[in-house]
Amino acid sequence: MNIEQLNIDHGITGQLKFVEGAGGLPFIKIDNEKASAVISVYAGQVLSYQPANDSHNLMFLSEAAYYQPGKAIKGGVPICWPWFGPDPDGLGRPAHGFVRNRLWNVIETETTANGDTTVTLGLTDTSETRAIWPHSFNLALKITIGESLNLELSTHNTDAQPFFITQAFHTYFKVGRIDQVAVLGLDGLEYIDKADNAVHRLQAGVVTIHAEVDRIYRKLESELVIDDIALDRRIRITSEGSNTAVVWNPWAKISAEMGDLKDNDYEHFLCVETANADQEVVKIAPGEEFRLAANYRIEGDFSHVLKSIQPLSVSQ
Repeated sequence: MNIEQLNIDHGITGQLKFVEGAGGLPFIKIDNEKASAVISVYAGQVLSYQPANDSHNLMFLSEAAYYQPGKAIKGGVPICWPWFGPDPDGLGRPAHGFVRNRLWNVIETETTANGDTTVTLGLTDTSETRAIWPHSFNLALKITIGESLNLELSTHNTDAQPFFITQAFHTYFKVGRIDQVAVLGLDGLEYIDKADNAVHRLQAGVVTIHAEVDRIYRKLESELVIDDIALDRRIRITSEGSNTAVVWNPWAKISAEMGDLKDNDYEHFLCVETANADQEVVKIAPGEEFRLAANYRIEGDFSHVLKSIQPLSVSQ
């Protein structure tokens, strides 16, 4: 992509510009009165979002992340599509689909009436994608940078046959200390414990992290909150079109084994993913569209839930 031409076509003076980012990838830098952000056109991925009134980024981004074609970027909000997790057909295709390691198209940029900045990125099928997944599609990702971060992923079936997808915003949230974090809103839900042979369990109370956690929570109904003592803030997650939530932290051993994470990175992020995964398979008929949306808002000045739990509770 030609950075100069992108700025001519889609730049917004004093607010949005295209730059050559890490690995030579095209990045979008946004700085408005409400927040700043960085978006990678490769992978259609938000890498950074920081409200003007917060001293910390919402996102975790690994300093060891890969920035090269064919590789996923470790951090921010990778898009898992058209499947979440391993290849559902066992054909050896990459985990989490193929859109997080492809260059997207810039469709539109805009300043809204209330001062937010929006970026719409798109991806359509090609002969290469059809060799991986034999369907015609049109994806649109609308990113809104304002007092909160809003993501809307629309899947349009342009094929002659219905197709089935699972999907996720695989969001890496920055936290102060992983053992001083609680996730609220999952109490009483059944989950699949992928860190323990996919055993089915029932969540009792808030979720706390003291070891590897890899869970798919079913029948999500309420909004979620990440309560972060060390950074003295809460992150409120609201979603539309999502029936499952994924909570993931690799802990020490797996973090050390990953080439795109530093050994202690697990201490400073938590993935809480807005998803349709496991049994929540979405069927999209020809000509139809499905929308997945998530809003992330940082809130402060709370009496944190873990301060009232003595000692720190261990996840059930």
